[in-house]
Amino acid sequence: MKKIILTVVATMALTTSFAETQSKNSDKRFDMNCDIYRLSEVLGLNDEQMDKVEAIHETFTDDMQTASEVQGMRQRHMIHQAVRKDAREMHRILTEEQFRDYMRILGVTLRNRHL
Repeated sequence: MKKIILTVVATMALTTSFAETQSKNSDKRFDMNCDIYRLSEVLGLNDEQMDKVEAIHETFTDDMQTASEVQGMRQRHMIHQAVRKDAREMHRILTEEQFRDYMRILGVTLRNRHL
């Protein structure tokens, strides 16, 4: 009887541990935080653009975290909306060359995270 109880407890502990690890990994996919200063160097941003990009990127990160909390088609829709909103805002403040480079970076990031 004692062995059965210990086996059940061990199984439940492993299952809970696995589920917790899996949910943490899925949340990492939606973590869009990045080093804004490094991004500004890559894109060649001036100080004014950098401040605006930082604010827009913070909003984008919040939108992606919100999308991570839902499932299915609703999640895909929220990701799509967040990316479109981010692109629209960035297009207003970046030059065409900067915007093209930013979209390339964003696209690669989303593909690498399977979003």
